[in-house]
Order: sequence, then structure tokens, then C-alpha cells
Amino acid sequence: EVTTLDTRPAYGALYWQYYENLDKITAHKGDLNVEKQLFKEINTATGKSLSQVTENNPLAVGDKVVVRLTVRTDKDMEFVHLKDLRAGCFEPTQQMAGSSYKDGLWMYHAPEDAAEHFFIHRLPKGTFVLEYAVYTERSGNYSGGISTIQCLYAPEFVSHTAGSKILVQD
Repeated sequence: EVTTLDTRPAYGALYWQYYENLDKITAHKGDLNVEKQLFKEINTATGKSLSQVTENNPLAVGDKVVVRLTVRTDKDMEFVHLKDLRAGCFEPTQQMAGSSYKDGLWMYHAPEDAAEHFFIHRLPKGTFVLEYAVYTERSGNYSGGISTIQCLYAPEFVSHTAGSKILVQD
């Protein structure tokens, strides 16, 4: 309960912060939305194909995995930050930061130790797919990181993906 002895209007805010295991986080969707999918790259005699990573389709050490981030928005936005946390078993194939252009979208991609950062100057209304590749380095059970997207000029436009579990076998 919050009270004031003054007769003038008072303003305040309540902020609740807590810690949760990454694989227990549920998705939060809004006007700006991100979805994350993992695909294992398979080399066949006819070329390369992708197989979605699931509990029934685990990974092996040395597998090449394509991380697909699907961004949807119903309005034009500027200066959008997308942060994709990687599981501890993944190492990115691209180590250098730099600008890129794909499907009408300019972005700056900055890989770090535990996450991939995408800075998008102008995000037009629509659906966009961003992909990057990683390799599995270690076997074990891992919490898959979440992806968070936020418009930094209008921070009320924010959402994140659900957490997941990743199994890597020897």
C-alpha cells in the first residue's frame, strides 16, 4: 500500500525483478515480436538441408546449427536492438562485427561471448528473417538462451522468446 499526506496528485511506479531458470521462461509477445528456431544443417548427396532441432532430434558435437530469428512488427520503428543469448555449447561461425543488408533491412551484427546483438536502424512494418550459424562444441544438457527485441526510442515495444532445453550427445 502506498499513501501520501499531500493533496496533490502523486506519481510512482512498482518494479518487480526476480531470477528464473532460462528454460522456464515463457514467451512474451507484443506489437514487436521475435520467434527463435534452431535447425541442424544436414549434408546430403543432393546438397544441404535443414532439420529442426527438437527433443526427439538432438544435436551431436560438431553439428552446424542455423539459428533463425523471425521478427514481426505491425508498425515502422527506428533503432531496434535484438539480443539473442546463445546456449553454452554453441560457438558462432562469424566472429567479427559488421554491417549487413538483407531483404530491405540494414543492420549491424555484433557477436559477443554469450550473445549475438543486432542493431537495426530502421525496421519497417512486416516480417523479417535473420539467420546466423553456430557449431556445437560440447556435449551435455544446456538451457537455450532467450531472444529479446526492443525499440530503444520507444521502449514500451519489447518482447522475448521462450526458453528451451538443448541436448548435445557425443
